[in-house]
Amino acid sequence: MFTDHTVESAPAESRRAMEATAKRLGHLPAAIGRLAESPHLLDGFLKLSAMFEATTLDPLARETVILTIATRNECHLCVAMHTAKLTTMGASPGTIAALRDGEPLDDPRLEAIREFAVQVVERAGAVEPEALQAFLAHGYTTRNALEVVLGIGAYTMSTLANRLVEAPLDEWLEPFAWPGLSGSAGR
Repeated sequence: MFTDHTVESAPAESRRAMEATAKRLGHLPAAIGRLAESPHLLDGFLKLSAMFEATTLDPLARETVILTIATRNECHLCVAMHTAKLTTMGASPGTIAALRDGEPLDDPRLEAIREFAVQVVERAGAVEPEALQAFLAHGYTTRNALEVVLGIGAYTMSTLANRLVEAPLDEWLEPFAWPGLSGSAGR
């Protein structure tokens, strides 16, 4: 139902973002072609994603938040993409597997941010003081707590949009394909 846009076929307002993405990555991901149908969504996600990348959270903590949201929302594309990213970052296979399975992590600091992100989502931001204290006890700050909310927002937008448009898995991501939690179908 959604068009696989090229830079030439996309709405004019989406073209700059598509060109910048293709230049940065060396190719145009299929999902970007479909999300280009809405220039505002595409631009909004790319800006929010860049803002999240610029937070004070370390890269592994950010990817923990992203993969937590991606699995929770069953976005197969996002799980595959961020599994690939974690792999290139040198994350342990055990950490990657636990994140993909929605299981607790062996690393207490990463588990603290994973659990905090889950709490923020499950409680619609009304996190119990004990949960916030547990997060802060692992060296995170109140600034980091708000940065987690930014990451949740950015990647909730991405996961829902990718599922809506049934964004296909680019060929290079096939080795990182995800069957879903407990074999769930998802998209």
